[in-house]
Amino acid sequence: MTDDAVPEVRASAAAPDLRASDADRERVAEVLRDALAEGRLDMAEFEERLEAAYKARTYGELTPITRDLPAAATAAAPVSFTKSPAESGSWASRIVGGEGSSTGGVAIMSGFERKGRWTVPKRFTCFAFMGGGEIDLREANFADHEVEINCVTIMGGVQVIVPPGVEVVVRGIGVMGGFEHPRDDGPPEPGAPRVVIGGFAFWGGVGVTRKAPRKLRKERRELGD
Repeated sequence: MTDDAVPEVRASAAAPDLRASDADRERVAEVLRDALAEGRLDMAEFEERLEAAYKARTYGELTPITRDLPAAATAAAPVSFTKSPAESGSWASRIVGGEGSSTGGVAIMSGFERKGRWTVPKRFTCFAFMGGGEIDLREANFADHEVEINCVTIMGGVQVIVPPGVEVVVRGIGVMGGFEHPRDDGPPEPGAPRVVIGGFAFWGGVGVTRKAPRKLRKERRELGD
């Protein structure tokens, strides 16, 4: 961080009374799911902590839930007083490099979401069995100019939402299922990332749709009024 940069405040330490968002609660839930899969939590502990996470209203309430887990440092998002890259509208500012804030999602007779301000890794892998997931890239940053989303669905489904201007390549294979291609909105915007969607769908599907960011859609509705 440069000397003139505005410092970030770690919400769990410096602003425990700050209200948590849905994305913050989902980040904690993902840490808990990983801990369950790794055997760090049993099912009873997982269910108890997951319930507490979704009921939490502040960062101070979220922090203790994952304090004893290895990924706890990434569970609480930092609070920044600078304008986010997603808000700036510049593709160059949204390709941030480094690691993604989440590398995968699992839905086994349940669901998962990745949306809001998160960083898409170079490779994101998800699995849905009799469940579903939503991967929303409209406000996301990207770890690279090209990212890959690999989806495996069995009697389940995954929905990928991309903003206009992003190039999308669909390479998935469907058996009694399928991969939906997004509508063609013309050539990709200069500097926009390329999203490659692949994987396998059996009795399930992966849908890909284009939608403008919520803020832009709201502004358009207001202008229409």
